[in-house]
Amino acid sequence: MADKKQNKRNNKNYDEDYNPRFRKQRKKVCVLCSDKNFVLDYKNPEQLRKFINDKGKILPRRTTGACAKHQRDITTAVKRARHIALLPYAQN
Repeated sequence: MADKKQNKRNNKNYDEDYNPRFRKQRKKVCVLCSDKNFVLDYKNPEQLRKFINDKGKILPRRTTGACAKHQRDITTAVKRARHIALLPYAQN
């Protein structure tokens, strides 16, 4: 009886490091690469608010899904908007 239970557990064809509690998430696609008409502009704060959190910090690539090239563009645009006071440096 105990052998049958053990066999049922071992029948699954999982890898050694497979854990059924955690699933792999799909890779995010860069918004700026996928939409060619999307132009990042530092003078448009509503557009830049997608890339900053509620405290005013710039979100990382793993959160936004942007590629390295466009993440650099996002960073410079946010910093320019902060410099001319379109975006706050920090929010309370």
